[in-house]
Amino acid sequence: SQMPHGHMPLPSFWKMVEDTLQQSGAQLRTFRQMFETVAPSPVTQPLNPAEERKILSLVSKHGPDKLYQVTSNISGSKDLDLTLQRGQIVALLQSVDTKGNTSRWLVDAGGPRGFVPAGKLQPY
Repeated sequence: SQMPHGHMPLPSFWKMVEDTLQQSGAQLRTFRQMFETVAPSPVTQPLNPAEERKILSLVSKHGPDKLYQVTSNISGSKDLDLTLQRGQIVALLQSVDTKGNTSRWLVDAGGPRGFVPAGKLQPY
């Protein structure tokens, strides 16, 4: 009874709720469409020879199923953290850090090894 719409008959209240949900759904669909047209899709760029050799080395050491791509720049802030650029390829060594934290993974970046946030990696 203290709600702003507490005085409305129940059928009118449910009609108002339904209309509000439909309007919100339409706004969400519009937003999603705008986001999909504005957000750039990932672009595959040709690899330079050095990067290609690094990837081949990682595949031979760790196997193709262990390769991940960095989805956004990473600035290492703790000891043993790596600083990596978006698009770099790394090999997963362990999906947990030394304290059992599964949100930080140990990776081989084709030379340096260290920890990175798991949420910034996607399978390559």
